[in-house]
Amino acid sequence: METKLPKRLPYGNSNFESVRTESYVYVDKSRFIELLENEGNKNLFFTRPRKFGKSLFFSMLSHYYDVNQADKFELLFGDLYIGQHPTPKHNTYLVLNLDFSGLDTSSEESFKDSLSRKVQDIVRSFLFRYKDIFPEKDFYRQIDVEQPGIASLRKAFNAAEAAGKKIFIIIDEYDHFANDLIAQGTHTGDNTYRHLVRSNGVIRDFYETLKEGSKTVVDCIILTGITPIMLDDITSGFNISNNLSLNPRYNEMLGFTQEEVNTLMEEVGVEPSMISVDMELFYNGYRFHRSGEHKVYNPSMMLYLFDQVLQFRDEMENVIDENLKTDYGRLRRLIQDDRNCEQIIKIAQENSIFSEVIPKFSIDKMHDNEYFVSLLFYLGLLTIDRYESGKTYLKIPNYSIRTIYWDYILQLTKDRHKDVVTDLSLQQEAISALAYRGDPKLYLDYISQNILCRLSNRDLQNFSEKYIKIILLNGLFQSKIYITITELEVSQGYVDVYMQRSHFLPDIPYEWVWEIKYVKREDANSEKALKEKRDEARAQLEKYRTSPSFVGRTDVRYLSLIFIGKDRYEVEEV
Repeated sequence: METKLPKRLPYGNSNFESVRTESYVYVDKSRFIELLENEGNKNLFFTRPRKFGKSLFFSMLSHYYDVNQADKFELLFGDLYIGQHPTPKHNTYLVLNLDFSGLDTSSEESFKDSLSRKVQDIVRSFLFRYKDIFPEKDFYRQIDVEQPGIASLRKAFNAAEAAGKKIFIIIDEYDHFANDLIAQGTHTGDNTYRHLVRSNGVIRDFYETLKEGSKTVVDCIILTGITPIMLDDITSGFNISNNLSLNPRYNEMLGFTQEEVNTLMEEVGVEPSMISVDMELFYNGYRFHRSGEHKVYNPSMMLYLFDQVLQFRDEMENVIDENLKTDYGRLRRLIQDDRNCEQIIKIAQENSIFSEVIPKFSIDKMHDNEYFVSLLFYLGLLTIDRYESGKTYLKIPNYSIRTIYWDYILQLTKDRHKDVVTDLSLQQEAISALAYRGDPKLYLDYISQNILCRLSNRDLQNFSEKYIKIILLNGLFQSKIYITITELEVSQGYVDVYMQRSHFLPDIPYEWVWEIKYVKREDANSEKALKEKRDEARAQLEKYRTSPSFVGRTDVRYLSLIFIGKDRYEVEEV
């Protein structure tokens, strides 16, 4: 019997033809072509977070519809769903691919120049690629003089009309330049955005030109990106009425379901026994409509994990792609006011928030509370969990994304309290004592003496259990000894802090469940206030102990922590 060779991982490869012809594994998403083609409106809009497979999917669309790719149809699609169920329009279009990444946003004029050059280069390439179809052979030589910049699109439309062909337009990273401008975190960036997108701005001209083409030869336009930040601003120039981003039918169009992950592992030769981490905890959890059939994994996260497993096996050290933190580094620049900062801290502490997802919004409302939360959803920092009491319940999708929040909060803490110096070696030693000796005192003393005691009275004005958790968790998240989970849902409620041993340190003897309480300075001498907090903490810990997640386990220890003002605490193991 012939041994089946494992396929290659397409980690970082978004070229559909390369993936299909060079022994890469491909998760078949081609059934969604049929759905897209049957949409009544031919102007389609679709968003997903970074690294979610958008470019590969739209590369697939490009190859499927391109008339020049007709002779490769069987090779590229023969064994896929759409190859077995082809639609009438396959390989019938001239495909115009536009990509708005890499534009110069340093100034308004530099942006206009770079956009003009990019569009002109793309149109020139388009005209050259289909030169054998056009009756006039030198269309592509004319655009520099006759119709430069955005106006060159009209030359492409004229060429297609002369050839009796229709154009299929794909615009990838449609919002890339807008996100760059907004992430600058300055009024200059915001104003540049407004000048470019609104009234007679160059972006408005671009979409009006596309709208003009749709009256004759442009048969379908698909826009994709990360956020719907420009939808309100460009609608008068280009009416996009079919936003599929929150449509439940397209919930799994990008991202991997559990079944697809299992198939992927089998095809690339990753055995379940080789996986030492909880994949669902670290990478799963995305849902883009409350009626979505399945939660999906972030594809880039999964491919990164399998790449690490295949390369390093038992010596693998990192299960979270460091590129994630780079991709989401702009989060700090997007949060420009105290309300947004407080929102981030609240979400990180509770892992969730009740909020509706706004389908589209403009830059003017981006920092308003509900719009800001929606922005976090589109960035992939929140996802839809469930619908409860008439409200949508959003949560942090997985542990990998949780680390991004805590990286941000760590930096925020350093910025706000520059006088607080963290000795990471002492902190790590204290957490090690917690894990291996079952001694929490070193860590609690470290936090109390080095951070809490140094807070000013002003800092304590609105202090609460939430801020105690933030400070404790900052240190725990910096250490790789524990996987720290807040507000863990168990049958008996929500655990304040659960410290699960790292998958790389199975010899850790102790896991911890902490219940945290806070007594204000003015109540520090009130025995009644202290007794109430002690009784509450004990009762809650006893409930957690009987939860199916913990019942019968002898390796889990339960700790009541009561902080009193900024310089005292008491601890009791229950």
